[in-house]
Amino acid sequence: MSDLVLVSTRKGLFPVRRVAGRWQIQSPHFLGDNVTLSLIDQRDGAWYAALNLGHFGVKLKRSDDAGNSWQDLAVPSYGADDQIQTGDGKPPQPATLQLIWALETGSSGEPGRLWAGTIPGGLFRSDDRGHSWRLVRSLWEQPSRLKWFGGGYDAPGIHSICVDPRDPGTLRVAISCGGVWTSQDGGDSWANTSAGMRAEYMPPEAAGDPDIQDPHRMVQCPGAPDAFWIQHHNGVFRSTDAAASWTEVHDVAVSKFGFAVAVHPRDGDTAWLIPAIKDERRVPVDGQLVVTRTRDGGRSFEALRSGLPQQHAYDLVYRHGLDIDASGERLVFASTTGGLWLSENQGDDWQTLSTSLPPVTAVRFAAAR
Repeated sequence: MSDLVLVSTRKGLFPVRRVAGRWQIQSPHFLGDNVTLSLIDQRDGAWYAALNLGHFGVKLKRSDDAGNSWQDLAVPSYGADDQIQTGDGKPPQPATLQLIWALETGSSGEPGRLWAGTIPGGLFRSDDRGHSWRLVRSLWEQPSRLKWFGGGYDAPGIHSICVDPRDPGTLRVAISCGGVWTSQDGGDSWANTSAGMRAEYMPPEAAGDPDIQDPHRMVQCPGAPDAFWIQHHNGVFRSTDAAASWTEVHDVAVSKFGFAVAVHPRDGDTAWLIPAIKDERRVPVDGQLVVTRTRDGGRSFEALRSGLPQQHAYDLVYRHGLDIDASGERLVFASTTGGLWLSENQGDDWQTLSTSLPPVTAVRFAAAR
């Protein structure tokens, strides 16, 4: 089991450790700075932190000594001729880095390789632990990019990257709003693999268009890698054929809307979601914070409430605000109102670690090494 969680917040990066049987929030790194995402590389133990400093731009840091010291890295960058062109009527504009929205490592046989997904919808690769980055132009130059548009942001963005554990050359990314894309040759070529999704926010004749789908978060089961789950803008979708096609999960408990999803590391039928009321409100249903769980591939769900606030709860959990450790027993999630909860029994019971952190954008377990 993992005894370390990194919590990325609007005002710093907070390590949370299990010490003598108790979880403790430790002194933050980058106090006062907006840390949007973090990653612990299980290959070499390095910590990565992505920051968004407003006027001073997006930054990327790495620590090789568990946060005792940090060094500046390069950030993904676009060429002078790269433009953002979207399908929602906005005029073209120069492509500039707005946010590192996904950060994942390559395989154990690819030392130094990192993948980054960004707003405005670019996928980048580093082969030197973040010291330099290369835009994956085969995806950036897809003709159907002209139909993509922002989902919550003005520009489209890549928020989920799944590196297949069987073959690191097989990559899948999820884009808001641009659907799911798959490469089987290390990013040299791509195909949209969003068949089966629907977008109820579009006119009926366009609802099945794969290029305008809004997956909020996509996860892959490491131990059963043909199994994928997506929390979509208007429903939950599941794939059992390695993301080649998708089936909508009906009768989702509490609400079909949300942002975060986690899948058990060995059982592709077991997944967790955090439901909410969508669009204008984006708060828990009836002011009750719950996590829902399925153990049978979405045929049935249960609402997990033990230890969670059931009155006047207005916690929204972002895409990266839920994580599961490699044991499949420990889950952690956090909210935009500074709540942090952890379960050591697959969500049956939750313990409150904080209700007063800065707004949380992401949580990440350290993988066991």
